[in-house]
Amino acid sequence: MKKTILTLTAAAALIGSVCGETMTFDFKDPKGVNNATFKLDAPLEAVNGSANGISGTIAFNPEDPSATSGKIVVDAKTLMVPNPMMKQHLHGDMWMNTEKYGEITFEAKSLDNVKQNGINTTADVTGTLKIKDVTKEITVPVKFTYLKDKLGQRVPNMKGDLLVIRSNFTIKRADFGINPGQMEDKVSDEIELSLSVAGAAPRN
Repeated sequence: MKKTILTLTAAAALIGSVCGETMTFDFKDPKGVNNATFKLDAPLEAVNGSANGISGTIAFNPEDPSATSGKIVVDAKTLMVPNPMMKQHLHGDMWMNTEKYGEITFEAKSLDNVKQNGINTTADVTGTLKIKDVTKEITVPVKFTYLKDKLGQRVPNMKGDLLVIRSNFTIKRADFGINPGQMEDKVSDEIELSLSVAGAAPRN
């Protein structure tokens, strides 16, 4: 019996060392440089903007990235466009209604087609995207870059790891109730989204 327990303990330790450690990465960037960008390319006008109010946490294991889970949150009130009047409309009731719907969220549920190449992992991530009061399941391509012991190079005097997430995909504003069917000659129904954010996993 004792021999069996020792064998199971050794097996568990071996599995743990093979599978590695799952770390939680915090995407609330103390430098304030994390951002999401968006583009709407309509026949008459192209609208480009960004949002820098990024937060959320991702659980990531560099030895088993297929088990990745977590949520990225964008503060809708940080949505920016160069034209002040256009920004006012963007935040208003007809469009994003940021006073009522303060967050845009994407919560990862599963990963498929996971491929690792050194520090980089690519995958098709399926999850739920919530904009305003509409939640839809979508699948988007994502690139994860795991940077061991690099936190100090981004945030001085801090030890830990970094996880950089990059993704580019397209949604339709009509699918999320963003003034659907209106002004499509100036405001495209298709929204091109781009995300490039770094999360930190500090340690002592």
